[in-house]
Amino acid sequence: MKLVIAVVAALLPPIASSHAATLTLAEAQRLAAERSRQLVAQDSAVSASREMAVAAGQLPDPALKLGINNLPVDGPDRYSITSDFMTMRQIGVMQEFTRGEKRQLRTERFEREAERTLAEKSATLATIQRDTALAWLDRYYAEAMAAVVSEQIKEARLEIEAAESAYRGGRGSQADVFAARSAVTMLEDRASEFGRRIRTARTALGRWVGVTAEAPLAGKPDTDTIRLDPRALDTQLAHHPQIAALARQSEIAATEARLAQANKKPDWSVEMMYSQRGSAFSNMVSVNVAIPLQWDQKNRQDRELAAKLAMADQAEAQREEALRAHIGEVRAQIQEWENGRERRARYERELVPLARARTQAALAAYRGGKANLADVLAARRNEIEARMQALQLEAETARLWAQVNFLLPVDISARRARDAENGATNFAREIR
Repeated sequence: MKLVIAVVAALLPPIASSHAATLTLAEAQRLAAERSRQLVAQDSAVSASREMAVAAGQLPDPALKLGINNLPVDGPDRYSITSDFMTMRQIGVMQEFTRGEKRQLRTERFEREAERTLAEKSATLATIQRDTALAWLDRYYAEAMAAVVSEQIKEARLEIEAAESAYRGGRGSQADVFAARSAVTMLEDRASEFGRRIRTARTALGRWVGVTAEAPLAGKPDTDTIRLDPRALDTQLAHHPQIAALARQSEIAATEARLAQANKKPDWSVEMMYSQRGSAFSNMVSVNVAIPLQWDQKNRQDRELAAKLAMADQAEAQREEALRAHIGEVRAQIQEWENGRERRARYERELVPLARARTQAALAAYRGGKANLADVLAARRNEIEARMQALQLEAETARLWAQVNFLLPVDISARRARDAENGATNFAREIR
């Protein structure tokens, strides 16, 4: 009895707190996104790439040059900077003039980096929403299964009383009493297991929403509809965040290839130098131009360009392969989800009602003296298993729904605003 009370107590928060704020799936996802530090980190990475895009488009910093040329080191003018007419104190500046095409390509490369990080952020958000939904559903169905077992325990205790009354009245055997008590003990053991599952599920949900995981859950979402159209997966999944991130990586590789092509044209450097000599001599100004000599383009610049083009081809091939694999995986998940819905409907429509009717018939026959307690207990076990299998199947189908429905991130705040204006949407049914 103490075990039953403990299990029921574990279920009290979602039952007794009917007036307290409930935790909807949408609210759990919103809290998980707000608490995520990974999203904050990716925002910082986007900001860093955009700052680097501006810096990459600028000319290199000029170089200040100071020096002394032709300083005597022996003789009567040793170490004098004014005696010899060739000795000069120099100050100058040198500037490298990077071609505008190269600077633009470097800017584009970091802009593509920022876009790739934004795509990765969308993928992270979708993962957070999916994993939060899975944790929410795990807790919901663990509590639903515990409720079924708790209900069956109450019924089984009534059967103990009936068996004991029949035994005292000489209409039953002591074996029936022991069988009824054994059935209750087995149900209490299952209740204990589901109590553990509930605590584990709350802990898993707490990883995403914090202490709010202790709040009672609202009704389950509508798991009979998904946001993807099975007939248009090729188009829809082309915009999946992970595929988009690979597309941005392909664009980065293509930009680097164009930059390697531009590097075949060397950049010039210009240097201006002012040389001061002794007071008896004239000062001088020098202008120098430096041009890299790409004397072996075949083995340097051309090789670099070939490598970048190969990397661009690699990135594009990886994107196409990932898209094909993703389409196949999602299509299989959708088919499994549809099959789960079909089987769940069969359980709800036929198997569970038949099991319940069998239990009621066996109980009526037992009370009328036309059946023994073993028949009632067998029918009760059959009903429990049917209901538990139906819930397990529903839970598995709901998990498939979450994995498919949250492949693309959902703007929770926007959807909540739309739901406030129009209560007829699917998401409104989800959060009721």
